[in-house]
Amino acid sequence: MKSVLAAIDFSAGGKHVMAEAVTLARALAARLVVLHVVQPPPVSDSDTGGLMSSQYAALAAESAAAALVRLQKKLQQHAITIQTARLVGIPGQRIVDCAHELRADYIVLGSHGHGALYDLIVGRTASHVLKHASCPVVVVP
Repeated sequence: MKSVLAAIDFSAGGKHVMAEAVTLARALAARLVVLHVVQPPPVSDSDTGGLMSSQYAALAAESAAAALVRLQKKLQQHAITIQTARLVGIPGQRIVDCAHELRADYIVLGSHGHGALYDLIVGRTASHVLKHASCPVVVVP
């Protein structure tokens, strides 16, 4: 079965990413896999910082899991096969890894403006995915 991997970060632009991903999955009669990557907080040398970082990571993972369940319930009305996944790590790399493991036919993700000119136009995560993905990538502005 064909697969479309939609990487979301629950930002305002996520609705546009999901709309494009649903449209593409329908057109291909593909399953839609919705992925959220929880980025770990920066590492701290102090015990307090380490404890706060682990608490932050746990809270972020819990929040993402709940949001993915709500999104999956909402998307089930679209008559396509929908799965969700939540990973921890650097978003660009984890998206590429997940697409490879799923043998995704397409990746759909949003663009964000950060950093240098190319990153300003495309976004660091999107830039990494475009450079390293082995399947077509749809970047939604």
